[in-house]
Amino acid sequence: MDSGAGPGPFADAEWRLIREESLPGPMCMALDAVAAETAAAGGPRTVRVYQWDPATLSLGYRNEPADIDWDYCEREGIDVVRRPTGGGGIYHDTHGDISYSVVAPAAELPGDLMETYELLCRPLFDACEAMGVPAGFAADSHPELYHPACYLRELHPAHDVVYEGRKLSGNAQYRRRDSIIQHGSLTYSATPERTLGCFADPAVTRDEVAGRVTGIDEHSAVSRADAVAAMEDALATWADATAGTWTDAELARAEEIATGKFGSDAWNRDRRDPLDA
Repeated sequence: MDSGAGPGPFADAEWRLIREESLPGPMCMALDAVAAETAAAGGPRTVRVYQWDPATLSLGYRNEPADIDWDYCEREGIDVVRRPTGGGGIYHDTHGDISYSVVAPAAELPGDLMETYELLCRPLFDACEAMGVPAGFAADSHPELYHPACYLRELHPAHDVVYEGRKLSGNAQYRRRDSIIQHGSLTYSATPERTLGCFADPAVTRDEVAGRVTGIDEHSAVSRADAVAAMEDALATWADATAGTWTDAELARAEEIATGKFGSDAWNRDRRDPLDA
């Protein structure tokens, strides 16, 4: 599926597109970190699409462990991994979620946070347009429903993407000294019950969640495979990226980070990075 968008602002830089991979939660986050190391060292910048498999609850950096129903997640086979970015917890359904990342040297992106979001969300908007679901940043204020859950917090015009007033995508940035990671979650198919089940005693109903969150499949007949292709095409066009792969060294480094950090209880439950010890 062609996004129809023209080249973005990075046509003279080396970018690679990593097409959708199905990965466990720790590797999803570890590969972002590796892409940042590669970009900072003068290697290619990366745009990527990925699927969380098994389904995963990704916690925002400051999410409290007490807010999570760990027994439910274990019983339902849902991984739990903490992101380095802020915001609340997001349930990434294997079928219902499409995730992406954009990773580049910090010197090549605006220093202003709002400008950076506007720039890096452009391919997301192009992909939604191509699917017949023209989304945009939230313009109106919506009150918070439940703080621990990202999609149920007060909508923020900087990074909350909505369609017809309901949240379709959440996006966050991790700004390092030498690189910037932006990753986001695009809802293909909303899963209110599974989302609520991941949290301990959420004071919100299924209908309230359905009224706040929507998915591509509610508004378009596009298949998930074609939705993924639209996202990949939009990212590749925007960055003028060439389809690529991870190197063996990058994959080995990602395994090290996934095991040592993102797969550890120290990080996921205590917010303590064992690799910094």
